[in-house]
Amino acid sequence: MASEHAEAADDISALALKILVAGGFGVGKTTLVGSVSEIRPLRTEELLSEAGQLVDDTDGVDRKVTTTVAMDFGRITIRSGLALYLFGTPGQDRFWFIWDELSQGALGAVVLADTRRLEDCFPAVDYFEHRRIPFVVAVNCFPGARPYGAQDVSRALDLDQGTPVVLCDARDRDSGKEVLIRLVEYAGRMHTARLLDSVS
Repeated sequence: MASEHAEAADDISALALKILVAGGFGVGKTTLVGSVSEIRPLRTEELLSEAGQLVDDTDGVDRKVTTTVAMDFGRITIRSGLALYLFGTPGQDRFWFIWDELSQGALGAVVLADTRRLEDCFPAVDYFEHRRIPFVVAVNCFPGARPYGAQDVSRALDLDQGTPVVLCDARDRDSGKEVLIRLVEYAGRMHTARLLDSVS
């Protein structure tokens, strides 16, 4: 009986922070969630179809054969009682109705960018800016892509001053964790500043 009460108390005190991973089609969202998740990630991928060829721009991602149709889900335990829940969003416009549901209660978001197709992340940047959801831009450094610095990407995307831009490799666990650390730190500062503004 006592152990049941202890487990219930642990459940009550547990805190889960919700983070979205967004960006254009084929930018590496599923890969990032999978590389950092401590559990086998939930994926909702389907094979690309002939019907989708009319709407999915596969230039630059010719070898991509599947696409996320709902979300990816992963989890990272930071410490006892604190975990990050990662929700990877679908990249195509026709699935954006899911974004509003996924963004409810989110601490912040990672917008993955590919410098070969930088314009593909504009909709995600606009989405989070308009909803005042803190986000970082993580440039997924694909092999063979021309390297750009964080300042260059920030200027090209016309980001609000202070929005972090980090370079990463979505396949690498440590690199992905660094992106998430930057996001949590930034989102914490943003939420604190807003709270202080509302009090004053």
